[in-house]
Amino acid sequence: MRAGRDCPLDYRLARDAFSGSALFDCETLYVVGGLYGNRQALAALEKRVAAEPTARVVFNGDAHWFDRDPALFQQIEQGVSPHLALRGNVETELGRVENSGAGCGCAYPMSVDDDVVERSNAIQLELNRTVQGLPAMAERLAARPSTELVSVGGQRIAISHGDEQSLAGWDCSREAMTEPTRQQQLNAWLQTQNIRVLATSHSCAAVALNLSHGALINNGAAGMPNFAGGRYGLISRIATTPHPAALYRCQRNGLFIEALPLNYDHPAFLADFDRQWPTHSPAAKSYRSRILGHLTDRPEAALLAGFTLCQSLCALETLN
Repeated sequence: MRAGRDCPLDYRLARDAFSGSALFDCETLYVVGGLYGNRQALAALEKRVAAEPTARVVFNGDAHWFDRDPALFQQIEQGVSPHLALRGNVETELGRVENSGAGCGCAYPMSVDDDVVERSNAIQLELNRTVQGLPAMAERLAARPSTELVSVGGQRIAISHGDEQSLAGWDCSREAMTEPTRQQQLNAWLQTQNIRVLATSHSCAAVALNLSHGALINNGAAGMPNFAGGRYGLISRIATTPHPAALYRCQRNGLFIEALPLNYDHPAFLADFDRQWPTHSPAAKSYRSRILGHLTDRPEAALLAGFTLCQSLCALETLN
């Protein structure tokens, strides 16, 4: 097992993971992947959801990452607990009784630099120490499901942290989904499983793809910027009516599948981050530049097929 590169066998999803009946049906669903311990993003989400009181929320794994402070870790848990929460690789490894040897469990592809992998393993180790000081927290995280099947407007929505095959799979990353063969594979799976939308995160880069039998939406990160100059996270919204603040969307079979900005208090988040992860810490080296919005991605890069921008570039820049 190469820590940070390889997946334990229990990351593999069962073939029938998305069979059977949906857990619930709703008219509006928010999928929040990669909150990363950002309490300001959590507060922004609560405000967003309060405006749609019938909306349901699913936290799609990796709700924790930067919340090294035990009090902050517990605060994130308190905010997540009223909603359905899935395990990402972060929560899965934090919930282990014994070390699996997987490090952070990210299963990084070889295109990711070894230094990044090692820093992620170091961050996970610090979070392990935090959880070990919080009674019953590891058990709580381990008890969470790795996938869920829900329904929006009577249509089946599959939710996985990674992809349709693995909790930390990268086959729903942007790089993977640009390949025609992979698109065909996912399209066939959507048809076979009678799934209208697969909602993922994990790869930390937003992806939106509308295929003939269903759509993929990967929100990238709710708790960090995703696009150049931006200081807002992204969340996925699947609903029977459109949202005026959507950055991009597609419409199919009466559903609106959208990415919405999550405009959090950036100075407060940065202060939290710097307090927990000072200069030269592994998180500061890997993420501080991104937190400041130093990215090259534009929203258009996330749109592989079938989605359209809903905001002008000038409007997007005002969301910083």
